[in-house]
Amino acid sequence: MRKLSRRAVLFGGGALVGGVLTSRLSADLPGYEGVSWTRPEGAAGTLNDASGLSETPVHKHLVIEKGRGDALVRAIRAEIKEARAAGRPVNVGAARHSMGGQPIPRDGHAVTYQGGFVEPDTEAGTYRVQAGTRWSEVIAALDPIGYGPKVMQSNNDFGVAATFCVNAHGWPVKLGPMGATVRSFDMVLSDGELLTCSREKNVDLFGQTMGGYGLTGAITEMVVEMAPNRRLVPQFEEMRAEEFGTRFTEALTDQTVNMAYGRLNVERASFFGKALMITYRPAEDQEGLEPADGSNMAAHVAARVYRWQLGNEPFKSLRWWFETELGPALGGGAVTRNALMNEPVITLDDRDPNRTDILHEYFVAPERFAEFVALCREVIPASYQEFLNVTLRFVDRDPVSVLAYASVPRIAAVMSFSQEMTERAEADMARMTRALIDGVTGIGGSYYLPYRPHATPAQMVRAYPRAAAFAAAKRALDPDLTFRNNLWDTYLDKL
Repeated sequence: MRKLSRRAVLFGGGALVGGVLTSRLSADLPGYEGVSWTRPEGAAGTLNDASGLSETPVHKHLVIEKGRGDALVRAIRAEIKEARAAGRPVNVGAARHSMGGQPIPRDGHAVTYQGGFVEPDTEAGTYRVQAGTRWSEVIAALDPIGYGPKVMQSNNDFGVAATFCVNAHGWPVKLGPMGATVRSFDMVLSDGELLTCSREKNVDLFGQTMGGYGLTGAITEMVVEMAPNRRLVPQFEEMRAEEFGTRFTEALTDQTVNMAYGRLNVERASFFGKALMITYRPAEDQEGLEPADGSNMAAHVAARVYRWQLGNEPFKSLRWWFETELGPALGGGAVTRNALMNEPVITLDDRDPNRTDILHEYFVAPERFAEFVALCREVIPASYQEFLNVTLRFVDRDPVSVLAYASVPRIAAVMSFSQEMTERAEADMARMTRALIDGVTGIGGSYYLPYRPHATPAQMVRAYPRAAAFAAAKRALDPDLTFRNNLWDTYLDKL
C-alpha cells in the first residue's frame, strides 16, 4: 500500500506554504495601505488542508493580514482582476480546517485571510468584524465587556466568515447555524462590485453565501450578533443511546439551558450502547466572571486520554469512565460560556505523521435518532477505521441557506476517526462514508459538506435537494466561474 503525502500549511516570512514559497512584504505597498500581505515567489506549488490528503496545485497563494476597509477591497479586486485576465479561478479561505479542498482553487489564486479586527456595539448587541478574524480574537475582544459570540464553532481557530460560508454550527441552544446570527456582510463579487447583503437587502445572495463555500464572492466584513457571557453549571445524565434523541429534545424545553451536548461510547464490544447528555444552566452567582482563558487541566487530561484510545479498547472504556465519572468530578464546577468555547483544535492534535484525523458529520431528526444509532452499529465496526469520538449537538431549522443541512430541527453527530495515511485506508473510509450517507439520507437526514469528498454526486444531490438551484444561481452571478474550489469541481459543476 502506498503512503499518501501530507504537507503542512505554514505561514510567515520565507515559509514553504504547501510547496509555494512566500515572503513577507511591506504593508506600505502602493494602493494597499493598511493591508499586510505576502506573495509567493517562484514556480507554482500546492496547498493542502487539515486532512493532509487534499494537496492541490495552485498558481498563487496570497496571504492578507489584518486588512480592512477600502484597502482590503482594493487588494481583493486586484487579485480577482489578475486571475480573470488569465482565466484562473479564485477562492478565499482562513484556517483551512476543511478536509476535501473546499477552500482551494485548483491552478488558481488562493487567498488566505489571517487575523482581523472586532468592533463591538453593545447598544445593537452586535460586533463588526473583518472576515478573517479568528474566533479566539472575537472572544478576546468581547469577553472583557461581558459578551461573547452568540454562536460559533466548537473551537476558536476558525475564521468568522469561513464559519458562515461553511454554515457551521455550535453548541449554544436552541439555535441554528452561526449564520442565523449574521445581520449583514460586505462582499466583493467576481466583477469587482462591492455589495452589502442582509436579510432585507440582496436577500437571495445572503442565502446563497451562507453555506456557499466562498463560491459567490469574497466577504470582507460582517456584522454579527453577540450574546451576554454567563457563568454556567453543568449537569451530567447517562442513558441508553436510543433514548438520547427524546431525552435531549425534552431537556431543551427548559429555557434555562444555555448550552448542551452529548456523547456516545465507542468501545467496539458495546458500540453506541450508552449516551451521556451534558446541559449547562446559569449559576446563581454571576458577579466577577473569570477571563475566558481556554484550556484547563481537565481539558488537557481529557485530550491525552482521547489519544490513548488509538488501537486500545480498554482505554476507550477508560475514556467513557473519564467522561461520565472522573470528568464531572474534576471539571463539573461553574465555568463561563466564553471559556467553554475558547478551545483550540491543537489540544487534540494527533502528532503522528502516519495518521490523520478525519471528521464526519451527520444530521438526523431527534425522532429518528434511534434508527441512526442502529445504522452506525451496523456500518462503523465493519470498517477497520479507528473511531475515537462522537459529539452530539442540537441545530435548529435553517430556512435561509440554499445548501441547508437542517430543513427541520436536527441532532448533529460529529464523528472523529484516526485514519492511516494509506490508499487502503482511504478506500475503506470512502466505502464506509458512502454506506453511512445512504443510511442517513434513507431516514431523512443529511451529511456535512466540508469533509472528505467521498459522497457520490447522486448522494450529494439527495442530501442537498437545492444543489442544482444553487449551481444555476452561481452561474448567473458569476458566468465566468471565477470563484471556484474543489467542492464546485467535484459536485456542483456537474449539475
